[in-house]
Amino acid sequence: MKVPVIVIIGNGMVGFKLCEKLRAKNSLFKIVVFGEEPRRAYDRVHLSEYFSGKSADDLALSTADWYRDHDIQLHLNESVVSVDKKTKQVYTCKGTSLHYDFLVLATGSSAFVPDIPGVEKEGVFVYRTIEDLDLIRDYTRNKRIGAVLGGGLLGLEAAKALLDLEVEKTHVIEFASRLMPRQIDDAGSEILKSKLEELGLEIHLNKATTSIEGEGRISSLKFSDHTELAVDILVISAGIRPRDELARSCGLEVGLRGGVLVDARMQTSDPFIYAIGECALYDHMIYGLIAPGYEMAEVLASNLCGGEKTFKGFDMSTKLKLIGVDVASFGDPFIADPDCRTILFEDTHKGTYKRINISHDGKLLLGGVLIGDASNYNMLLQTVNNRIALPPNPEDLILGAGRSAEAPGAGVSALPDDALICSCEGVTKGAICHSVAEGGCESVDAIKKCTGAGTGCGGCVPMIKDLMVYTMKSQGKYVRNVICEHFNYSRQELYDLVRIHELKSYDAVLDTVGKGDGCEVCKPLVSSLLASIWNEMILKRGNDVAQDSNDRFLANIQKGGSYSVVPRIPGGEITPDKLMVIAQVAKKYDLYTKITGGQRIDMFGAHLNDLPLIWEELIAAGFESGHAYGKGLRTVKSCVGSTWCRFGLHDSVSFAIEIEERYRGLRAPHKFKSAVSGCIRECAEAQSKDFGIIATEKGWNLYVCGNGGSKPQHALLLASDLDSATCIRYIDRFLMFYIQTADPLTRTATWLNKMEGGIEYLRNVVVHDSLKMAEAWEAQIEELLKAYTCEWKNAVDDPEIRKRFSHFVNAPEEKDPSIVFEEMRGQKKAADWIVA
Repeated sequence: MKVPVIVIIGNGMVGFKLCEKLRAKNSLFKIVVFGEEPRRAYDRVHLSEYFSGKSADDLALSTADWYRDHDIQLHLNESVVSVDKKTKQVYTCKGTSLHYDFLVLATGSSAFVPDIPGVEKEGVFVYRTIEDLDLIRDYTRNKRIGAVLGGGLLGLEAAKALLDLEVEKTHVIEFASRLMPRQIDDAGSEILKSKLEELGLEIHLNKATTSIEGEGRISSLKFSDHTELAVDILVISAGIRPRDELARSCGLEVGLRGGVLVDARMQTSDPFIYAIGECALYDHMIYGLIAPGYEMAEVLASNLCGGEKTFKGFDMSTKLKLIGVDVASFGDPFIADPDCRTILFEDTHKGTYKRINISHDGKLLLGGVLIGDASNYNMLLQTVNNRIALPPNPEDLILGAGRSAEAPGAGVSALPDDALICSCEGVTKGAICHSVAEGGCESVDAIKKCTGAGTGCGGCVPMIKDLMVYTMKSQGKYVRNVICEHFNYSRQELYDLVRIHELKSYDAVLDTVGKGDGCEVCKPLVSSLLASIWNEMILKRGNDVAQDSNDRFLANIQKGGSYSVVPRIPGGEITPDKLMVIAQVAKKYDLYTKITGGQRIDMFGAHLNDLPLIWEELIAAGFESGHAYGKGLRTVKSCVGSTWCRFGLHDSVSFAIEIEERYRGLRAPHKFKSAVSGCIRECAEAQSKDFGIIATEKGWNLYVCGNGGSKPQHALLLASDLDSATCIRYIDRFLMFYIQTADPLTRTATWLNKMEGGIEYLRNVVVHDSLKMAEAWEAQIEELLKAYTCEWKNAVDDPEIRKRFSHFVNAPEEKDPSIVFEEMRGQKKAADWIVA
């Protein structure tokens, strides 16, 4: 019996996915793959990570042996130059000719290069392959100014590449009036533009490039508005063009603007030739994302193996992280009045923009845009795609999903079994839940291996975990987030065991309730627990080697290997004498100084062996450790309050100092911050803190579980019009509840978001004492506060601890010779890293 031959032209991500799916369904085909690149298929979605340390092998989708192990012939660096449809033969650039029974065009796309005079000059590149990236990397050495032509998804990825290569100044040139014009609206573009400019990019919108200037090598760009921009390197990333030249040359039907015409079975105008991926034109559309390409591969593989499957188009919703900024759009992001009602949330200070479009009756979500915080993307997308009814207050979807009691029918439980969870691999909710319930997959890794879900872009992984937990709970299983293989307990369970057994060192905990030798997961976690429970000096009792790196030296290690010095300045209040001490110390040890947003002064650039000497002088002047290195209280920010401000209702500075001096040194699952504002004008930004206090006519309002950072979240009102003593008592309970129950490295905002019952439940526990734990918590925190001592004072007074602060054991006075600084604005900074 003759074995059918399938020839695949193209060895990109979609071509490789077709090979995977064909072999998973049928081993009888002979499969031959021709790829014009010199390397096997690799991950183009994460191509920019090539400049962040990943190698070509890291990006590869398979091992070198994969094709041989799956009986697939792979011809690299060999492009097909012609196809004879009548004889069913393909001919390659190396003279190879091969008969096919079925031919698949997976030729992908090429970079669209606008017809601009000068585009052929040296220093002009496209951004498409690893070879392109190698050329860009080699050329950027000693280049100061770079530009990217194109402000879409690919253009911003190229801009990130130039940032990673440490080009001094990078410009993004976009012809349209906004960034990412196919994905986000004008307001979202403005927020994204501001965020990218903060990261060092210079954005130019409404710019039409008319010529590329320079004598053989690029020197500048000229624009239609008669302006000119000097540049050393230009990367063109202005879109894609389908690679349809083979299809044209052999007489296949193509679209007016390019692309191989295919039907719903991925068949071209020739019944034995198919096309998938970015070269295929289906229903007047080229799909430029990887997930539709993978779906096309699934459709074609099914049909070639005797099935009946059709391509029905694809949802182009997408979630990305562009240069560290979350960007997402889903459903119909651009629909507007009168076809819908729109709810907007915009925070220009934090760089967050959220828009949802809902039906006029308020029942359905139609689409939206997320900038700066896309944490709710997966659930919002499922809500659109599965036409899930909206809650009574749809704004909760973007203003704090999960922070109040969950509405009936909300969450993953409400999704139908055919809800598509992993669009890259086409895996539904039903398949994931089945793998857990029937296949015994009780970890995300196990689900990945069983179903393939989460192995593509990875954006669906959080929802996979939620579905796993939901399925296990529905089976009546107790879901425990155990620490690691050495401790078969959750953090909360281990907390109780340490207290019950009065364990005070990592070794004692491991010997009593653990097994094995421990690992880099459990060592810092247990050390954090010990600090939270006993509040002892963290470098004593042999706990030093189990600490996080910053805790080991009571300082944050900085770029280049030096350390920062951060004394505590409670409430931001400091005397002129103490200011002079900081100045004297900074000058003596040549430290860079900066006033921070937390109202204290940080000093950077300290050598390891100088740290005890620096702190000795600071402690002698009355300073204490600011614990900038630890998982504990950082700062309590304040406005001047009623002592100076004519609007102030109470003395916010004095209360902030009292709060900071009460909770200083208190260790927790993560850092936490606070602030006290003297009136509703909120100059101290208390509602962006883990707990914040705002003065009222009758007392203080207490807010909890807010945070800034990459995913800002407003704190919620816990109690109002409190006297100072009651306010502190509620904070005591709140902090102890958090310390005892939060998962490792979980901020208070995330802790609350995952808490069943949300803020209402937290209020019942803290204010109304529904768990009857208030008395115990208040007693426990008093024990912790009594145990407080300044860690740096202990360190400088203890000769044994001081010994650790040396770079060379046999030459303790010698400084690290690899630390290099550069001058900047009259101070120093860490020297820039050199990219090889």
